[in-house]
Amino acid sequence: MPDVTHEEWLRRARSLRLTGAHHIDGADEGGAGVGFDTVSPRDGRVLAQVADGGTAEVDAAVAAARRAFDTGPWPRLAPAERGRVLVRIAELLQERRDELALTVSLEMGKPITDAHGIELPAVVNTFRWYGQLADKLTDESPHTASNALALVTREPAGVVGAVVPWNFPLTLAGWKVAPALAAGCAVVLKPSEHSPLSALLLGRIATEAGLPPGVLNVVSGTGPVTGQALGLHPDVDVLAFTGSTCVGRHFLRYAADSNLKRVRLELGGKSPHIILPDTPDLERAAATAAWGIFFNQGEMCSAPSRLLVHSSIADRVVDSVVRRARALRTGDPLDPATEMGPLVGEAHLRRVEGHVGAGIADGARLLTGGSRTLVDTGGCYLEPTVFDQVNPRMRLAREEIFGPVLSVLTFHDLDEAVRLANDTEYGLAAGLWTSDLTTAHRVSRALRAGTVWVNCYEEGDMSVPFGGVKQSGDGRAKSAHALDDYTELKTTWIQL
Repeated sequence: MPDVTHEEWLRRARSLRLTGAHHIDGADEGGAGVGFDTVSPRDGRVLAQVADGGTAEVDAAVAAARRAFDTGPWPRLAPAERGRVLVRIAELLQERRDELALTVSLEMGKPITDAHGIELPAVVNTFRWYGQLADKLTDESPHTASNALALVTREPAGVVGAVVPWNFPLTLAGWKVAPALAAGCAVVLKPSEHSPLSALLLGRIATEAGLPPGVLNVVSGTGPVTGQALGLHPDVDVLAFTGSTCVGRHFLRYAADSNLKRVRLELGGKSPHIILPDTPDLERAAATAAWGIFFNQGEMCSAPSRLLVHSSIADRVVDSVVRRARALRTGDPLDPATEMGPLVGEAHLRRVEGHVGAGIADGARLLTGGSRTLVDTGGCYLEPTVFDQVNPRMRLAREEIFGPVLSVLTFHDLDEAVRLANDTEYGLAAGLWTSDLTTAHRVSRALRAGTVWVNCYEEGDMSVPFGGVKQSGDGRAKSAHALDDYTELKTTWIQL
């Protein structure tokens, strides 16, 4: 991509043909005449009219998935055959990487450098990884009495409803769809109404790759209508959701009110990022803290939005973070030089502005940012924002903002740092900087978080699981552990 200029991306954007039809039972349906507009946060322009799925469309998609699972070939294929189709999906995603990256950038504002260089490689790798894993899973035969044979087999759970957010529309879809397909399930994917176009394209690509009709269906629509219909549907066996804790509670209620379907949740976060005085490289720690909160416009549930820094080094670290925030290039997401694009939409921008106003009203000190920028573009841009003098009771320290807003809190000893880090209803991720191996182990174990990064942030690969504790959810994405969400264990006892 280094050879693709801003002007070339603009030219490609003008020639892009975006399709807003549902993808149900291997074919496109709807999308003409009745739907909602997908608006680009880049400039406020309408990208496409997208089909607005209701109960009828969800019923049709679930029925197609149920037929594909109950009587179709997919669950009955040899795992190696399923794996080959997943690898083929990965290959086609790679072939259409430019188109997909451009679609993501336009629909949710991700800088094209990140969409092309981070998001697309991630989803390609996800499908390839699970494709290669599909035939590596083994059943069990526990040792029993000599007159009996026990078998424990892992079987696909059935029809999976997957509801994904807009911040990583392809990566998070892949984290759910790929392991579910590898297990032999059929899937109904409901993307966010802010970013449906890339998911709809994913559905068509999967069919093109050889996925049988009905195995992956994509239905666009709103959460209160389409999402609710999927959550309440009695023929959905598993519901996997990534999004806010508030909506996660709704899906648990839907399960209780319908068929007690299994619900797997990856929810919000208010992740702490602890920098100790013995940090080996304070400049690198500060640079990572700034990158972590401003990457993807801060629209990440794992974003390190609370910077906890020891009082003896606070001034040096905060000065470095502020300097980096002011140097960030906010601009057109189609410009390869842009480091931070727009927030996803006007309503979300107003919500983040409300948090900034609340921080000022509560007595925190605004060090930089906090205002809209590039207003003349018609887009939804906000300056990178840093507050200090934040105390643990302030809303800045407690509520998930989901934007480029960093709250700095100071501590005086290690015990206080751990107390501050754990003083949240969330438990998705945490960061820790130290040169002491014992401290790294002890603090990592003391932190109530699904992932702890030491002397780094947002690192890892497909071999390690990702998910939260407390009100950040209970499911696990990535790694072989993700198969647990989409399979059932069956015990067979044979008396000899």
